[in-house]
Amino acid sequence: MPTLASRHPEDMITGVILAGGLGTRMGGVDKGLQLYDGKALVWHVAKRLAPQVDHLLINANRSEAEYASFGYPVLADQIIGFAGPLAGLHAALAAAQTPLVLTAPCDSPRLPLDLVYRLHCALQSANANLAIASAGGRLHPVFCLCRSSLLGQLEAYLEGGGRKVAAWCADMGAVEVDFSDQSEAFGNFNTLADLAKS
Repeated sequence: MPTLASRHPEDMITGVILAGGLGTRMGGVDKGLQLYDGKALVWHVAKRLAPQVDHLLINANRSEAEYASFGYPVLADQIIGFAGPLAGLHAALAAAQTPLVLTAPCDSPRLPLDLVYRLHCALQSANANLAIASAGGRLHPVFCLCRSSLLGQLEAYLEGGGRKVAAWCADMGAVEVDFSDQSEAFGNFNTLADLAKS
């Protein structure tokens, strides 16, 4: 697996943790700040994702000071109205100084340690614009490696009212990368009850 130092400039990646949602299924609490094993969910995601990317950002639309305390730049959606994960990707594409952007949700604290490597290999092999994860026959399109050059297409999709991550990825010809060997890594927490059981 190549180290960050060995990456060519055209392969540099900005990672963004998506923590910009309303947390409606958690009763409106800020999901990324909820505790898992004594630490905020976003802390766990950052710990696993930061070594895999060249730069790491957190996409959040509230609790900005709390998210900034983890030591990474915080950026809010540019598309107003809590437009979902694609709005977070849009904000990251607009802010990133790298050719590639990787997204991961804030509620999957066990994400694969080889997530970026495998998505990047597939992206390069297929000469694709997007690579997304799948496992056990299920797509996980919020785990997405995207070329920054897709900003215009994503902006047009959002401005036209599009919100579905999987649909946009399919439109962009995303290559699917099978992580069935570690399906449990994509487990997430949607409710406070889920967290309480962990």
